[in-house]
Amino acid sequence: MSKGKASKIAVYFMPGLAASPDIFENLQLPEADFESVFLQWHIPEAGTSLQQYAREMAQKVTHTAPVLIGVSFGGMLVQEMAAFLKPRKVIIISSIKTRKEMPRRLLVARYTKLHKLLPTSLLNNVEVLSRYAFGDPVNKRLKLYEKYLAVRDTRYLDWAIDKIVNWERDEATAGLVHIHGDKDAIFPIQYIEGCIRVRGGTHTMIIHRYKWFNERLPAIILQEQSSI
Repeated sequence: MSKGKASKIAVYFMPGLAASPDIFENLQLPEADFESVFLQWHIPEAGTSLQQYAREMAQKVTHTAPVLIGVSFGGMLVQEMAAFLKPRKVIIISSIKTRKEMPRRLLVARYTKLHKLLPTSLLNNVEVLSRYAFGDPVNKRLKLYEKYLAVRDTRYLDWAIDKIVNWERDEATAGLVHIHGDKDAIFPIQYIEGCIRVRGGTHTMIIHRYKWFNERLPAIILQEQSSI
């Protein structure tokens, strides 16, 4: 049974690569109907698969029939978490449903192993890390991104980049809802199929377009699967 009020829908939020739950700070779900829970990245043990990590993260979900919402790499993770839970709904934002939606540069990295040469120690530099995590020009947003990028441990960064590049999912999670911006620089819209398109939305739209989500996310959560 849920540890929260039975009348509320538990919504678990998973941030993107290296990001903190603060990326969701401006989201406002009606408290009468929803209970929001914010998950955080932890440093994986050596050799941990994405599925093993998803199992560990699923153990932090204490409600029955939760809604899982993940952004970017967090969207990939919540799809893997769904195998260990019985979620009411899975929603991904600025993410991909299968490896078929990966941009070509990630496919090249997958087969050439070029990502293994990436000096992730440089990603402790917030400007470099923000380009990998958010894909936006950062000259005017550096302080903002420094606030949101919380995980700079090279063990996590090496692991996360490898798991993104080598993601094996071939079929989308049944009933999944995909929200994607048509100006996303990390996962370009031309590779994305079957999504709710946000006009002008970038990879960071969960931060910069929070009003769009506040207006629409409650209805998206409550919408019946058959009508999505």
